[in-house]
Amino acid sequence: MRIAAVDLGASNGRVIVGDVSSSAVTFSEVARFVNEPVRVGGTLHWDILALYRGILSGLSAAGPVDSVGIDSWAVDYGLLDADGALLGNPVHYRDARTDGVAAGFDGYALYEASGIAPLPFNTIFQLAAARGSAQLEAARTLLLIPDLLSYWLTGVAGAELTNASTTGLLAAGGGGGWSPALLALAGIDADLLPPLRAPGSPAGTIQTSLGVSPGTPVTVVASHDTASAVAGVPGAGNFAYISCGTWSLVGVELTAPVLTRDSYEAGFTNEIGVDGTVRYLRNVMGLWLLQECMREWDLPLSTLLSGAAEAPAGRSIVDATDPVFLAPGDMPARIARACKAADQPVPATPVEMTRCILDSLALAYRRAVDDARRLSGVTVDVVHMVGGGALNTLLCQLTADACGLPVLAGPVEAGALGNILVQARALGLVDSDIRALVRSTQPIVRYDPRV
Repeated sequence: MRIAAVDLGASNGRVIVGDVSSSAVTFSEVARFVNEPVRVGGTLHWDILALYRGILSGLSAAGPVDSVGIDSWAVDYGLLDADGALLGNPVHYRDARTDGVAAGFDGYALYEASGIAPLPFNTIFQLAAARGSAQLEAARTLLLIPDLLSYWLTGVAGAELTNASTTGLLAAGGGGGWSPALLALAGIDADLLPPLRAPGSPAGTIQTSLGVSPGTPVTVVASHDTASAVAGVPGAGNFAYISCGTWSLVGVELTAPVLTRDSYEAGFTNEIGVDGTVRYLRNVMGLWLLQECMREWDLPLSTLLSGAAEAPAGRSIVDATDPVFLAPGDMPARIARACKAADQPVPATPVEMTRCILDSLALAYRRAVDDARRLSGVTVDVVHMVGGGALNTLLCQLTADACGLPVLAGPVEAGALGNILVQARALGLVDSDIRALVRSTQPIVRYDPRV
């Protein structure tokens, strides 16, 4: 069967088509389109209509498929009026409107109720920042980004569970559904949120009026891209994972949330995964640090990485979880200031800055893996790195060295693969252990610690 995954990232979107059988999966990218935020009136927005146009063009290029699924980043949303029309472009999670909002809440009380670390961009804080606005007052339905795009394809509204779990509005572990107490704290009515739906359930069919693949089933996948990526991890036994792209999400898979104060103070979050698992993880800034620096430099990535491999190790380290690095703009200056404030040498060249970033990420990964083990009580024998970071051989090796554990890198397209395989399982093509198919079909590169 041919299955289409719509995979939306912070800088681009893709439509990837997989050919799946019970023993094989191959896939290819059939369309790619830019995801470029737009600042209007001082507010940073997603260009959601451009993304939707890219999806339609990509599905047209894909041709006939047996199912379509959509995944994207978390926390951001669109608001619909009583007629189902969108009330303005969704606001970007890096916008400054939530600055300081979290300080007005009892962070640990939120954590106990939702299991979600109180990060400034969480949906609950976005809604609190929008409280009293004309747009929120006029809204009748809130849809997270992949749910909004699915709604435009099918006309059916719903809230996918893994993404809903990131909002800070869902009861911890997901079993209790939307939390009335958390909704009250956000200042919204329960009627604003659609029914929850689990990965693998039907989302509707593509409407005939769109003129693209009419009648094709749309399947609910793990619509938070990290949840799809973790589903695509080829792990077995005791493993940690690093889903490494613009963000790095570092953690372990559990059967129940960890809601202790130690876990809260360590910055761990409990997001829902496929099959009711808990993605116990910490957010690290990830390759965003390097991507933003490269906006200031006219140098190819290959030059930076080859130079960084020869640069002195551990000369300058910054905290890759520090919110000071969250907003866009002049990242080299912010890293330089952080080094200076820590009384460390300030990187003098792009190559030295690149080495600083990669060393800092590797050490942040080690701290996250060590803390995940300590706080959850699980054993970790190997670290799986998936996503674009799996192509960065220097980062993979530095991570193995820092963690003192083997790093298994790949698949790069874990998010799209997880998306496709959840659909394939819903269609009855593969059995319950989709990771076994990943292990048997996808190339993996091993990096052993050098020290």
